[in-house]
Amino acid sequence: MLKQAFDCLVSLLALAAFWPLFLAVALAVRIRLGPGVFFRQERPGLHGRPFTMLKFRTMSQECDGEGCLLPDCDRLLPFGRFLRSSSLDELPELINVLKGEMSLVGPRPLLMQYLERYTPEQARRMEVKPGITGWAQVQGRNALSWEEKFSLDVWYVENASFMLDLKILLLTVVTVFSGKGVCQEGEVTAAEFMGSREQGENEVGNRFEIK
Repeated sequence: MLKQAFDCLVSLLALAAFWPLFLAVALAVRIRLGPGVFFRQERPGLHGRPFTMLKFRTMSQECDGEGCLLPDCDRLLPFGRFLRSSSLDELPELINVLKGEMSLVGPRPLLMQYLERYTPEQARRMEVKPGITGWAQVQGRNALSWEEKFSLDVWYVENASFMLDLKILLLTVVTVFSGKGVCQEGEVTAAEFMGSREQGENEVGNRFEIK
């Protein structure tokens, strides 16, 4: 209850304090990247229940001659890279926090198709609400391997506390200003998670009741 109250209070204060920045980024996205300010995508939340995550759009809508979107690396322009490196694209997620779908701190919400690729141990990351930032994000962000990130996520689940959340929030400020770990080497952000080698037959997609 303390965590939820803290999440709502900080999100409200942040939106109230940074609404000029919020509007400025939205306007810049509209001018630089065209119509469609927000990026909306279904992500798994607490216990794998899907919700619609909001972010500022960072990619153009450029298509090839057949009308198909160009690869991500061709659509992520310097402006979009700046939004990602500064984490300004994450600002709309404060709305998800106010709606109770996310927390300020927790494992990052990943793609729905990853649900069936987790080992039972990795799936424990969804025993808490996903967060705007998390323990893995302040330990290396996308420079870490998937296995390293999931291990850090599970460590957070086992050691979550109000004081740890405060520490992560403070470290997040340092991480954002450092600009390190925004992407994996050779990738726009991070390579797709295809499952861990040790996963074997331990698929966990049916552990969660998707509603």
